[in-house]
Amino acid sequence: MSSTCDWSGVIPAATTQFTPDFAVDLDATQQVQDSLINDGVNGLIIIGTVGENNSLEPQEKRDVVRAAVETSKGRVPVIAGCAELTTSRAVAFAKDMEKIGATGIMLLPAMVYVPTEEELHAHFRTVAEATSLPIMLYNNPPAYRTSVSMKTLASLANVPNVVAVKESAPDPRRFTDLYNEFGDRYTLFAGLDDVAMEGLLLGAQGWVSGLTNAFPQESLALVAALKAGDLVRAREIYRWFMPLLHLDAEHDLVQSIKLAEQIMGRGSERVRMPRLPLSGARREQVTKMVERAAETRPTLA
Repeated sequence: MSSTCDWSGVIPAATTQFTPDFAVDLDATQQVQDSLINDGVNGLIIIGTVGENNSLEPQEKRDVVRAAVETSKGRVPVIAGCAELTTSRAVAFAKDMEKIGATGIMLLPAMVYVPTEEELHAHFRTVAEATSLPIMLYNNPPAYRTSVSMKTLASLANVPNVVAVKESAPDPRRFTDLYNEFGDRYTLFAGLDDVAMEGLLLGAQGWVSGLTNAFPQESLALVAALKAGDLVRAREIYRWFMPLLHLDAEHDLVQSIKLAEQIMGRGSERVRMPRLPLSGARREQVTKMVERAAETRPTLA
C-alpha cells in the first residue's frame, strides 16, 4: 500500500446506460466509456453519483465496473464508486473491486445515516484496511449531509492507501485549507463542476467532472490551458461552460447530465426510478442551455 497517487487531469464520472425496460445496458455503457477514453480523458469514475450507484443492484454494480475494466484495457485508471448502506457492505464491495481489477475506489460515507465524526472515521478506516487499492475520499456535504472534516482527515493520515480527496464542498477556500493543513499528503480533486477552475488553480491535481460526459473536449482544453498557464484561454472556456457547469450543483444533476449527453449524441437520458427524466419547463431550460453551448463552442484548434 502506498500514499502516493498518480491520478490527475480530467476524470469524468461516467454514466450508466439503461435499456428501454430499464435494465443495465452493458454494451451501451461500454460505448460511453470507450468514447470518453478515446476523447482523451485521464480516467473514469464508475458508478459514482452520475453513474446512479444507489439505483443499481449489488451485482449490477459489479458488472458495470467489470465492464469498465474490460473497456479500459489499462488505458486509463478505473475508479469505482463505493456508496453502501453499511460498512460491511462497503468492505465486501471494496474486496470485490480488487478481484475485478479496478484501479482504485472512490469511497463515500455510509448512505442515509448521518454519522458522528468517530463513526465516519471508523467507516473509512475499516474499508481502507480491507483492501490494498488506493482510495479517494469523497466530500460532498450538500448531497450527503456529511462533512469530511480536517480532524477526520488527520485521523486517517496514517492509512497509506487513503491517497486522495474529491472535494465537492461549494466553498473553494477548502482547497487552501486542505493544503495548509496536510501539504501534499492527500492529492486533491475538484469535484463540483462550477468551482472546478478555482479548485485547479488552488492546487487540485485533477477534476472529477459530470459535464465532461457531454463536452469532453472542452473539459480537457480547460485543464490543458490551466496547466499551460494560459489564464486568458482558461477563462474563455470556463465562462462559456459555466451555465452548464451549474447543473452539477443541482439535485437533478444526473437527469440534466444525461439529457445533455443525449443531445450531444453520446448516450441516452434514461434514468432509473426514483429519478425521472426532466420534463416541462426544466427540460426546456436545460435543452436550450445545451443547444446554445453546442452552437457557441469555443474553437479548440
